[in-house]
Amino acid sequence: MYPAYPYRGYRRECEQVGLTFPPQHQERQPGLEYLMDPPPLAENPEVRGSGRLAGKAALITGGDSGIGRAVALAFAREGADVAISYLNEHKDAAETRRRVEAQGRGCLVLPADLRLESECARTVGRVMDRFGRLDILVCNHAVQYVQPSILDIGADQLSDTFQTNILSYFYLIQAALPGMERGSAIITTTSITAYQGAERLIDYSATKGAVVSLTRSLARALAGEGIRVNAVAPGPVWTPLQPASRPAEELETFGSGSDATPMGRAGQPFELAEAYVFLAASDSAFMTGQILHVDGGSFGFS
Repeated sequence: MYPAYPYRGYRRECEQVGLTFPPQHQERQPGLEYLMDPPPLAENPEVRGSGRLAGKAALITGGDSGIGRAVALAFAREGADVAISYLNEHKDAAETRRRVEAQGRGCLVLPADLRLESECARTVGRVMDRFGRLDILVCNHAVQYVQPSILDIGADQLSDTFQTNILSYFYLIQAALPGMERGSAIITTTSITAYQGAERLIDYSATKGAVVSLTRSLARALAGEGIRVNAVAPGPVWTPLQPASRPAEELETFGSGSDATPMGRAGQPFELAEAYVFLAASDSAFMTGQILHVDGGSFGFS
């Protein structure tokens, strides 16, 4: 059951929730939001839409939960129709769809294994069939596997991490570009680990570094076509990826222990959503090849 968070005290509640989490672990990736305790916060009732994305259509990968859900809801609030792709988290996807449609916007849910080039092409094709356009592509999906040493990273894990976290970005962009017009935006999701490193997430960090380079290179390549390419770099954020990849006891101090941010807590998904709205909207018309660090101060103080 997804609780409704009241307006009164919402910011304080968010900060308190981010200080400590009950031990929990899920055996599958990328994880299920409806099983999390407490559930991540996807919307900020203090924010009101102003039509910044009216008439636009967006595809958000990993849009069933976590940051992807928060972005989908924020885009819908700003007037966009939304398609969300996800692996097989059908219950989470249905909840995102319900909340998008409650704002009066269309929502297309697309289960797909984006490690496969054919699935990326099929997903983009479904979006074009439904909405007749694709103005915003948000590449957000990822997996991560905590390992004590690089010697523990096997070939299967390495392949899965790179296929999911970076190769699929190439496939999606290649499929989407022919249908994107001048003024469109591509937004990727990298990570604080691309800048600081993470000794137990070596392969994940490597893929997120690749996302930074992809973003900057593609931005230069598409500038003349009027298509902007930027990225968001989250710090520790309370999403299903955390209980699906970390030992249960580590979550008690997630974002406030060994990986503490200067703010002393993990972030909530809604706290990143406005960065994606900004990069998708005309507010950022003179920005491309840039990385917005929404990480509780981690990068700025490193």
